Amino acid sequence: MPDLSALVASSLAGYYEEVRGRLHQWVAPLSIDQLWRKPYPYGNSIGHLLLHLTGNLNYYIGAQIAGTGYVRDRDREFNEPSKLPKEQVLADFDRTIDMVAATIREQSAADFAAPYSAALEPQAHDRFTVFLRMAAHAYHHVGQIIYLSKAVTEPRESGYPRREQEEL
Repeated sequence: MPDLSALVASSLAGYYEEVRGRLHQWVAPLSIDQLWRKPYPYGNSIGHLLLHLTGNLNYYIGAQIAGTGYVRDRDREFNEPSKLPKEQVLADFDRTIDMVAATIREQSAADFAAPYSAALEPQAHDRFTVFLRMAAHAYHHVGQIIYLSKAVTEPRESGYPRREQEEL
């Protein structure tokens, strides 16, 4: 019988790596101005969503499970005034995904079941749940990034980006 914790670890780590690939697909063609543009008076720029994903994963997985010592500045994730270089923001995100995948691959069955608690994440009572919730959270924001990348690169009609059939 296969080791379930090894299967879970491999699948979860692979999923985070797929999220990274999908994010790069949509961010790579953007200019620095497109990365930081807020196409709507509400919401975030793609750059700010990248900072948020990096901070979120570094806090909930890095600091709380991997013991990285990361200190989160959540407000900065959404309000960074500088247009940081795309290469820097992506490199920080990539290092974070590498850390997350490595941390997941190190988990045993007992580690996945270990108690977990963190600020603003009361539903995650064990490590497996937080890995799963953060994966869903990451892909939620990838969906927003797909939408925003279309909004900053395509001509707009009626104030909304053109809708095309796009496989997520």
